[in-house]
Amino acid sequence: MTIFSRVISKDTRKVLSIAIPAALKHLVDILQILIDMLMVGMISISALAAVGMSMQFMMVINVLMTLYVVGGNALISRFIGQGRKRRASSLLYSLLIVASILSIFVTIGGYFGSKYLYAIMGAQGDVVEQGALYFKILSLGIILVFIDTLIYNALSAAGDTKNSLYIKLVSAAINAFLNYVFIFGHYGFDAMGIEGAAYATLMAYCFNLLAYYILLKKPYSKLNIIPIIRIKDIIRAWHVGWSAALERGISSISFLFFVSIIAAYGTAELAGYQVGLRIEGIAFMPGFGFAIAATALVGQSLGANNREKAYKMGIISGRVAYIFMGFVGFFLIMFPEFLVGFFTQDAQTIAVASYYLIFVGLAQIPLAIMFVYSGALRGAGATKTTLKVSIVSLWIFRVIPSYIAYKMGYGIVAIFIIMNVETLIKGIIYVYIYKQKRWLDTKI
Repeated sequence: MTIFSRVISKDTRKVLSIAIPAALKHLVDILQILIDMLMVGMISISALAAVGMSMQFMMVINVLMTLYVVGGNALISRFIGQGRKRRASSLLYSLLIVASILSIFVTIGGYFGSKYLYAIMGAQGDVVEQGALYFKILSLGIILVFIDTLIYNALSAAGDTKNSLYIKLVSAAINAFLNYVFIFGHYGFDAMGIEGAAYATLMAYCFNLLAYYILLKKPYSKLNIIPIIRIKDIIRAWHVGWSAALERGISSISFLFFVSIIAAYGTAELAGYQVGLRIEGIAFMPGFGFAIAATALVGQSLGANNREKAYKMGIISGRVAYIFMGFVGFFLIMFPEFLVGFFTQDAQTIAVASYYLIFVGLAQIPLAIMFVYSGALRGAGATKTTLKVSIVSLWIFRVIPSYIAYKMGYGIVAIFIIMNVETLIKGIIYVYIYKQKRWLDTKI
């Protein structure tokens, strides 16, 4: 027995074994986006803006993916907890078909409506042209994104995040290399510009799916491909997923309203917020990891009909998340200017972003509570509860007070304070709901 195993309990080790690889994969996702943006930015400002705006479209597409991902996660984790790997694997197969069908609508809309999408977002002529070239190609391969997202989440729900991390590390390297080859024209290829970036992205997704296919064919894999369709299980996943998708949609709309309020303060304030948001995305890394662990382990424990263990796994995930995110928060509070300096040298932008990071740093523990306990509730299938919390919290405690503060002439710092208060209130709400334990009785 190692010193590590003596000091840390078996359940805590189980949480860490899922959370750490998931957090690292999230970090690689962010780094891949940053590398993409860096390379595309070498083409032109218009190309950079076009790719950046495409990420806003992906936020909307993520709402559609949530329909089958969250419900699938809840059911798959329960089936694994019940020792019904075959049933979980057949649900994965069924959801692969659902994902493929849904992706067809996105492909058609994205391919034929890409110019219109950029135009209604207020993009200038060059950005519209570049964006149409990029998003048309991406839309043709959107099925790869849908299936990749489903398989990653399904394996996570089954307790396997390590293999997804390994696949992502290779995939990110492939994407960066192909960006270099296709965008700028190397090794005999013509320079394709922004179209090359789209092709590189899709080829990296092709690698992901090939790697996942090989993994799922292995007998020892947490899930396999079992070509059985159970309509009943698809409906059960839908009943959980629709409210999660609605929550994601409302959250996205709320976020856009909140950003529009910040934008009204001026360019420096908006730029500072955007820089702070990018750094915050990296800071969120532990929270995402422990949320995934809570979702998987709570669902598996409920599948094993062990309510006390389900409750306990959420508590353990939360406690470890507090430590990790508390440390991150301390770093954000102590060194905001240093972190912002990597992104901009504009004094006013640095000042705004630094204020933002200090407030975000103070909110890390309530954020850890929100991430983990909401993840635990989704793992139990209690998505209607998380939907209600999101609607009340985001609109009553963030968006509306921020708008009032702006109209009353308060500065940008007041908006950041309101954001922190909303995060704290949401954390308290989740603690109350979690300790009530009613969510443990959710039927799916």
